[in-house]
Order: sequence, then C-alpha cells, then structure tokens
Amino acid sequence: MNATATVAPAGPQYMRALERANKVRLARADLKRRVALGEIGVATVILDCPWEAHSMAVADLLMSQRRWGQTRCRKFLAQIAMSEKKTVGSMTDRQRRTLAAMLTAVPQGRDQAAELDPPLYQVPPRNIPLERRAMALSQ
Repeated sequence: MNATATVAPAGPQYMRALERANKVRLARADLKRRVALGEIGVATVILDCPWEAHSMAVADLLMSQRRWGQTRCRKFLAQIAMSEKKTVGSMTDRQRRTLAAMLTAVPQGRDQAAELDPPLYQVPPRNIPLERRAMALSQ
C-alpha cells in the first residue's frame, strides 16, 4: 500500500527548459517563414491556434507577413482595441473570428496595398489646360 513510484528526471530542470525553449523558438521561426512565403495565412493560424503560436504575441504574427511593419500592425489592432502584446492563445473565440475576418478583408498584394491609404486628392497631369486642372482640383 505504501508503494511510491519515482520517475527519474531526464536531466536537470534548466536543461529541459532550455530544450523546450529551443523547440518552441525553432517551431515559431518555421511558422513565421511559412507565413512570410504565403504558404499559410495569418487568419488560419489565428483560428486554428497551433501549439507554437499559442504563447506568441499577435503583433509578432502579424508582422511576419510581407509588408506588415509595426505601424501597420498597431493601426490594424487599434481598430478592434486589441493590445499588440496579446497572445494568440489568450484570445476569445469572438476576437479570433473578428481578427480573421478583418485579415481576409485586407488587400494583400503590392498593387492593392495603396488602397489602404488613398491620397486626399489627385493632382491632374500638367498637360491638361489650366481651366480643366482648376475644375479637377475643386472637385
């Protein structure tokens, strides 16, 4: 009745922690690389939440996409009042669905990226007569 089972540790605790940290770091680097190459979408990662992304910050995941820097990420997350430091694993289902829907609505191509920040007005070309240029600017 007093039988106790002891499991011999595989090594010191700090070595096991270092091994796990390296495993997570390499898996995250692979995930970021696949996102950057377009093999997997960020919306898919957010909805599925694989183990390597569970404790990853949302901003890190968003910035692993092409043409997504800190400013674009901050502006994007400000639309839904979400912190950049929020982890993917701590998001609610509603937050996941909202973020995934917003990501699929954002244009991803180089030509379409200009649609995010349209110019305030279009300056007409110089070869148009002056009176027509003035009319175009007033519109």
